[in-house]
Amino acid sequence: MRTAVLGAGVMGAGMVRSLRRAGHEVAVWNRTASKSRELATEGVVAAPTVTDAVRGADAVITMLFDADATLAVKAELTGALAPGAVWIQAGTLGLEGVAAVADGVTAIVDAPVLGTKKPAEDGALVVLASGDSGLLDHCKPVFEAIGSRTLIVGDTVGQASALKLVCNSWVALIMAGTAQSVQFARALGVDPRLFLDAIDGGPIGAPYAQLKGKAILAGDYQTSFAVDGVVKDVQLMVDAAERSGFPPELLSAVKDLYAQASASGHGGADMAAVAEAFRN
Repeated sequence: MRTAVLGAGVMGAGMVRSLRRAGHEVAVWNRTASKSRELATEGVVAAPTVTDAVRGADAVITMLFDADATLAVKAELTGALAPGAVWIQAGTLGLEGVAAVADGVTAIVDAPVLGTKKPAEDGALVVLASGDSGLLDHCKPVFEAIGSRTLIVGDTVGQASALKLVCNSWVALIMAGTAQSVQFARALGVDPRLFLDAIDGGPIGAPYAQLKGKAILAGDYQTSFAVDGVVKDVQLMVDAAERSGFPPELLSAVKDLYAQASASGHGGADMAAVAEAFRN
């Protein structure tokens, strides 16, 4: 299968490598061309334009930062999309964003993913997919290459993006809660390792808390999911909550914490750097 990937950031690059391992012919385009060229040494075609990447592809994945970046390539992408090919929208765009992207496009599925850098590199993402069942069937080889499993959310574009916001709200909350507890322990003169030991293996001891808690203790903010990306995503959650009449207060508070970490110079660091918002 020939697959094009638009967006060669942390997630897009991981998807490209997973697709190559699964035997796909892959063309990749990125606004900053050097990122595409880095992948060319791995048997990937580094396309100079969106059209060059998309032309002749059976499926096209967009993994771009936000709705504006995705809308910026929409006209060129759809203009080059071959008959029978499917556009797989995999970014976190929010409800209004995915509606704008899908407007007027018939051969599109909504397929945001759960996971960060390592799952993307390992082909172990969880794909949340919604759209026409026939189009989803067409995309199965792509989903199987980039993910460990696919959850079919519904038959309408946008349903998967709604679930992605719900799932990412949990990730943002558990990360901020872990950071708060580690820093709270320090403030009270308690070894924060004892906090991680106390919850380990019990019903409240999430493996994610262990992973990120240890990263905070080590001051290791190597990026898997950047703070600025969390700020963007949580704002999308706040917008969706307000539109639906759901109380946004906790989401707003969490967004402010990540925004504080960004303002202190950690916007490009891993989301674990939200711990910096709790420093005295």
